Amino acid sequence: MTLDETLVPEEQPLARVVRAAAFELIPLASVYDRAMALPHGSTVTVTVSPTRGLEPTLELAESLAERGFAVVPHLAARTVRDRVHLAELVARLDAAGLKNVFVIGGDGEDPGLFPDALSFLRAVEELGHRFKSVGIAGYPQGHPSIAMDALWLSLLAKQAHADYVTTQLCFDADATAQWIDDARRLGLTLPIHVGIPGPCEVARIARIAARVGVADAARYLRKNRGLLGALIRRRAFRPDRLLGELVTTIADPEANVEGLHVYTFNQVEDAVAWRARALASPAIS
Repeated sequence: MTLDETLVPEEQPLARVVRAAAFELIPLASVYDRAMALPHGSTVTVTVSPTRGLEPTLELAESLAERGFAVVPHLAARTVRDRVHLAELVARLDAAGLKNVFVIGGDGEDPGLFPDALSFLRAVEELGHRFKSVGIAGYPQGHPSIAMDALWLSLLAKQAHADYVTTQLCFDADATAQWIDDARRLGLTLPIHVGIPGPCEVARIARIAARVGVADAARYLRKNRGLLGALIRRRAFRPDRLLGELVTTIADPEANVEGLHVYTFNQVEDAVAWRARALASPAIS
């Protein structure tokens, strides 16, 4: 099913989540200028690299916040050295007015005091600090180095410290829908932001992978199993069909899908244009 084939009763939920979309950016040199294509006040998330650390993420997040965007920096627990570093990080975020964060364990091979997101979140609360909102990650297609049972146990433990879950990049609508069904059955009550790839060109993704480093690129591809297959079959990807296939899940009140998380691959103008076309489509307007 494509967006244009979506039934009228399901149009309103689609419009709601598309309008509430957050745009994920990778903190590379050109992305600040690219971000200016986003509508003023857009929600922007900024990723973190296990090899480059938190600094590029924080610098970009601070700059975008100054321009009036609603910025959500990713915080990788394994990049935080100890409780002193954590206190400094929290103070810096407060000073920049960054009240919303997305917390992951991260893929760094040499963690500091916090090996995973749960230990990090507990330590933040032990500091007496509470962010305005905290997002955590869900994995519709699993994780290459963590068993699925362990992922579920961790997610359910973290929900007491979080406000929503964002699903990791997935090109398979059935996998995302099944994961949401399983999450609700197992007791996840948090709202869900469905992660979808934005419009992306193969050549650009390859360039970004080269810039973030071979190790990061390989790790990213292992975590996002559908990416290579989806792109090998075509020179570009457009999210319309994928979103159309998720209509039933998005329209289901029990699924509690609150918004979309668009993985832009820094192709910001394309993502913004796609969102505008989607909102103008008779299928969801």
